Amino acid sequence: MVYHKSQVVAFRFCSPLPFITLKRHVHLLRLRRRRVSTYIYQTPTESLTTAVAPATPRVDRDLRDEMATAADQLMSPAALATIATVSNGQQSLLATTALAPSAAAAMAVRNGQEQQELVESQKSTSPKPSPMPSLKLNKMGSVSSKEKRVYKIVLTGGPCGGKTTGQSRLCTFFENLGWKVFRVPETATVLLSGGVKFSDLTEKEAYKFQENLIRTMVQIENTYFELGNSSTRNCLIICDRGVMDASAYISKDKWEKMMAGNKWNPVEMRDNRYNQILHLVSAANGAEDFYSTEDHACRSEGVDLARELDYKSAAAWVGHPYFDVIDNSTNFEAKMNRLIESVCQKVGIDIGDRLQATSRKLKYLVAMLPPDSEFPPFQDFDVVHHYLQSGGPKVQARLRKRGQKSHWSYIHTQRRPNVHGQARIEVKTQLTHRDYMNLLAQRDDAHFTIYKKRRCFLINNQYFQLDIYKEPGHPRCKGLVLLETYSSLTGDALKNCMPKFLNIVKEVTGDPDYSMFNLSLKEDWSTTKKFCRTATHGKQHEQQMQQEKQKQYHPYDDTSD
Repeated sequence: MVYHKSQVVAFRFCSPLPFITLKRHVHLLRLRRRRVSTYIYQTPTESLTTAVAPATPRVDRDLRDEMATAADQLMSPAALATIATVSNGQQSLLATTALAPSAAAAMAVRNGQEQQELVESQKSTSPKPSPMPSLKLNKMGSVSSKEKRVYKIVLTGGPCGGKTTGQSRLCTFFENLGWKVFRVPETATVLLSGGVKFSDLTEKEAYKFQENLIRTMVQIENTYFELGNSSTRNCLIICDRGVMDASAYISKDKWEKMMAGNKWNPVEMRDNRYNQILHLVSAANGAEDFYSTEDHACRSEGVDLARELDYKSAAAWVGHPYFDVIDNSTNFEAKMNRLIESVCQKVGIDIGDRLQATSRKLKYLVAMLPPDSEFPPFQDFDVVHHYLQSGGPKVQARLRKRGQKSHWSYIHTQRRPNVHGQARIEVKTQLTHRDYMNLLAQRDDAHFTIYKKRRCFLINNQYFQLDIYKEPGHPRCKGLVLLETYSSLTGDALKNCMPKFLNIVKEVTGDPDYSMFNLSLKEDWSTTKKFCRTATHGKQHEQQMQQEKQKQYHPYDDTSD
């Protein structure tokens, strides 16, 4: 409880339990008159910090007794019922206005002359709220900040790609699951619908407009992000385009100038700001018969321009660790289902048979790298993987550090095995640098640290990641290059979309010899019991598995997020 002159300002708690301990501290209010003192009460299950701010000679014994009485009244069930909880995901402030009538009257008299002094003193002496432990699920069904998910996605793509419909479908689907869904409006549409026309702007005005558009977008998004953090439910935040989309409408030189002038960097703007990017390919690319400009007030692009903008929008997000392209290879209904399925897979929601699985991960062994000039526009990243000690033989946990030019993003991944035939559960959590460093203490000494250069590029609306293994590492990783992509295509259709400039040796999807988990093992594969074998590949090697019963069985392969 903050005791400031003649006012009870607020109660700050380190856990939701300490109401029963408040009376034990009321006597502290009677013992302190002038100087700031902090008292901490702590048991194995709870802790309470009581801060007493400076008192003045005008605060007499009677007033302190009145305030102590007010504190006692705050302990009553009726008063506790008025306490409102305001959470930002890391802090919790329990504020109340239930005071004894006599104390309230006394404070009203003194407020006239002391209001300004109170405000200034609060700024300088009030303690900052400290991070709270996560709240457990209470009777009202609210979720703890630790257990709660806030998942931020961007829907991007060229004109007439299905972003508006996709927002609506995602909103309905996740609200039916009990999630809170926020939909961030497209900033460009908000501004352009106010009468702005690019054709009327000078080059300098257009540059400044784009810069202000990004600033406005960031502020609007931050407003929704804070609402998501304060929500007591799991929260999905859907952004209609993101900050990197602006680079599709400005030259590369001007974009780099804008980034440098505002001290923005792509890792923060692209990788750390959003959990997942979903590019909905424009109908102008693969579904031209359905392309239309009539349903959107700010859409006037022809098919050719729409196709060009679609490609630029996709290129703007190349490099994001979770970038999914939803193309027009199926009808529109199936396209929307693939969108929902992609988000559910990344969040870790078991959707059962509600949505048909359409996309699978593919992995290929590449013989050698061609010159950089043969690649389409690409982004290179430094990637570091650490495997962590896990709670069981069928659980994998690992850390990933990924970045460019000393700007990093951090991800914790935990994978659990198949249960009753359901798809495996994989939960990815974005970390701060401090959390990452703390978790490094749990490194598994049975594994080498994996170092890679990851090259990301887009060809024929297909997103590829090329992992180039680097030293130090196990000799089995020397010179290893693996190509990965997700696709629902098969046969010739899949073959035609593969990069022709790469010398692909063979497909190694599901092959345990190319699992990152196995590649990082320090022990020899022929003697270790930790060798991880997939279920599908295990069937192909059933006889060999019978001969190696002593080896520990893992029912899944590991990916290289």
